[in-house]
Amino acid sequence: MRYSILVAAELSALALSACERATVVAPPAPAAVVAVTVPGPAGPQGASGAPAERGETGATGATGSTGSTGMTGAPAEKGETGATGSTGMTGAEGAKGEKGKTGGDTIVVVPAPAPQR
Repeated sequence: MRYSILVAAELSALALSACERATVVAPPAPAAVVAVTVPGPAGPQGASGAPAERGETGATGATGSTGSTGMTGAPAEKGETGATGSTGMTGAEGAKGEKGKTGGDTIVVVPAPAPQR
């Protein structure tokens, strides 16, 4: 028990000494009265300035030279005419049919159309 009281006393001394003390700041002295000047109303507008002089015109640049004309191509050669194809053979004649017989007394009857409803 003897050591526990001694250890507790040392710990409390260290804990209290580790705290930061607040620094005391003295209030500033009252400032002297300073006169502040207030601007007055605006004065009249000044006269307009003289117009600016016109500047000189720059020199015109030189004109470039014309490029050379290209060469003309050689004319094309005419191609050869192709060979004419051979003529085909005439086909064989087909068999001829028999002569038709004359018709008899056949009558074709077409019925009258049905009336629309």
